[in-house]
Amino acid sequence: MSDKEVILTQDGLKKLEDELENLKSVKRREVAERIKVAIGYGDISENSEYEDAKNEQAFIEGRIITLEKMLRNARIINNDEINTDIVGVGATVIVKDLEYGDTMEYTIVGTAESDPLNNKISNESPVGKAILGKQKGTTVDVNVPAGVIQYKIIDIKK
Repeated sequence: MSDKEVILTQDGLKKLEDELENLKSVKRREVAERIKVAIGYGDISENSEYEDAKNEQAFIEGRIITLEKMLRNARIINNDEINTDIVGVGATVIVKDLEYGDTMEYTIVGTAESDPLNNKISNESPVGKAILGKQKGTTVDVNVPAGVIQYKIIDIKK
C-alpha cells in the first residue's frame, strides 16, 4: 500500500521540520529524564509519574514516526506554482457568503497544515473541495451539516 501524498506549502514544511527537530532533540530528552526520575521513586508498578512519562514517550515516538512519514511523502507547493486564474493549493481566496454578505479570506493548504482558526483550510474540507479548480466570479454550493451555503469567489491571489 502506497503512502498518501502530503501537500505542503514552504511554511508548512518548515513548521513540520521544526516540530520534528524539537521532538527529537528536546522532548525526547525531557521525557527520558522524567522516566529516570520516576524510576528513582522506587516500585514502578504503582508509580503514576512513571506511567505518565512512559505514555508521553509513546506519544512523542508516534508523532516522530508520523512526521517523518509525512515529510517523506511531501510535495511542496512553491509560490511560483500558485495560479491566480483558478483556485489551487497554496492560493489565498476571498469568498463572499451570498446569504449573509460576509466576506472571508482563506488560504487553501493540504490537510497536514490546515488551521481553520488562522483561515488555512484543507483542500479536502467542504469549502476547499467546493472552490478547488474554480475561477474568480464563480458561485459554488458548499454542503455543510446545516445545509448548503453559497459562496461567490471574489478574488484569487498568491
